[in-house]
Amino acid sequence: MRTILLAIVGCVFTIHTLAASEDAQRLTAASDTLQEVMGAADKAIPSSLLKKAHCAIIIPGMKKGGFIFSGKYGRGYAACRGKGGWTNPAGMRIEGGGFGLQIGGSETDLIMLVMSKKGMNGLLASKFTLGAEASIAGGPVGRDSTAQTDATMRADILSWSRSRGIFGGLSLQGGTLRPDNDANEGLYGRKVTSKEILTGTSDVHLASNPLRAALNKYAGTAPLK
Repeated sequence: MRTILLAIVGCVFTIHTLAASEDAQRLTAASDTLQEVMGAADKAIPSSLLKKAHCAIIIPGMKKGGFIFSGKYGRGYAACRGKGGWTNPAGMRIEGGGFGLQIGGSETDLIMLVMSKKGMNGLLASKFTLGAEASIAGGPVGRDSTAQTDATMRADILSWSRSRGIFGGLSLQGGTLRPDNDANEGLYGRKVTSKEILTGTSDVHLASNPLRAALNKYAGTAPLK
């Protein structure tokens, strides 16, 4: 009996360790996605939008993160702008069949910028539908773009996708976003909510935080005025 109990404990520990490793790899993949997109010569997200964003959500695809991503389901991380720069990352899930992705969805990366307090409130909720509780539109591309279109001026959330080397704005109408509590526990080693992380009310920290470093680099560390 003792041998069986030890085997069960060992299996649980192994599963937890593997899950934590996957969460850390997904976080690195999210950072890599942002840096690769911003490193594109003429297809980057306009820096003016990044500097105005309240929060950023990045869902890396299978190609970079090694995790299954389909047209209905994806996992990634969000971070919001705080007083001392961007917050720690919080796990997020996107799901639903109301939005379309390019062929080869397993290789698709998604980036969303939350441009308003309304959009941020939706992000902090237990679950919300894109296009219902918060408006969403495909974002413009081009480093020097002024991004002053009606869509970008009014949308609560702007979104982009990258699939097989093609990067551009994508509307995610009908998709749902919700916190990924399993990812949070795997990354931080204890139960903590996405709301606590994104509002800076938790004391969690990471030895390595590549996504926060990338956001501070491309979007600036100053809080919104």
